[in-house]
Amino acid sequence: MPRALWSGAISFGLVNAPVRMYTAISEHDVHFNLLHASDAKRIHYRKVTDSGREVPDDEIVKGFEVSDGEYVTLTDEEIAAAHVEGGKVIEIHEFVPLGEIDPIAFERTYYLGPADGAERVYDLLARALEASGLVGVASFVFHDRDQLACLRAKDGALLLERMYFADEIRSGDGVPPERRSAVGKKELGLAVDLIERMASTTFDHAAYGDRYRDRLMAIIAKKRKGETITAPEVEERRAPADLLAALEASLGEAVERRKPAARKVPAAKRKTARKAPKPSKKAAKPKR
Repeated sequence: MPRALWSGAISFGLVNAPVRMYTAISEHDVHFNLLHASDAKRIHYRKVTDSGREVPDDEIVKGFEVSDGEYVTLTDEEIAAAHVEGGKVIEIHEFVPLGEIDPIAFERTYYLGPADGAERVYDLLARALEASGLVGVASFVFHDRDQLACLRAKDGALLLERMYFADEIRSGDGVPPERRSAVGKKELGLAVDLIERMASTTFDHAAYGDRYRDRLMAIIAKKRKGETITAPEVEERRAPADLLAALEASLGEAVERRKPAARKVPAAKRKTARKAPKPSKKAAKPKR
């Protein structure tokens, strides 16, 4: 098992389930270091004032800008006064259908595993969540900050989805057009038909990979061998001038992709194939 990031207990009603929290995500980003172009030495940063004077760590304090150019400085002890109680408890406040939570609220996923001796109560909560079809809305403290979370069960395990607070999610006002465009019934019907033609009953997550990372690693390998790298031109995509024609063409492609592949007979078998002789209409004369 990986090292636990956090340990505490899930609290629902008067029941406590001691758990350990593990990361469920392993991001595979490609990270670069900044180097000096002439000798490939690492670039380092210094902490300096506006005048350019380097400042030692013991002279640096934290400050919050309350207005333009006006700061309130705080010590670590003063910041600690804001810490909330319940640092070791995931407190469930209510249970709701998962569909009631907009996916935009989910930030990061963690696995919750049972602490030693808590396997029975852990399994009980996981089974109860699966049977109810509900998820728990909970709060807990992580990295000295109050966190909102969704607790759900999956394949017998408990997962904790860390969530954004409502006031952290920006409104979509101004993003869609102020007035809805005039969309014809035929265009709408074709668009819905296209969506249905492209629909799948299951989702194969492993079928989708990070194409950028794969290409970037291939470029790094080529550059290491001394090969020249040229960037391809990126085609700018624009809205179709004839929306109806684009929908009809897209629908045609979707229909073709959905057709089952025709069964092909190898050439060797086609050459050796012979037509079966037709039965004779004349009745065979009995032998005497």
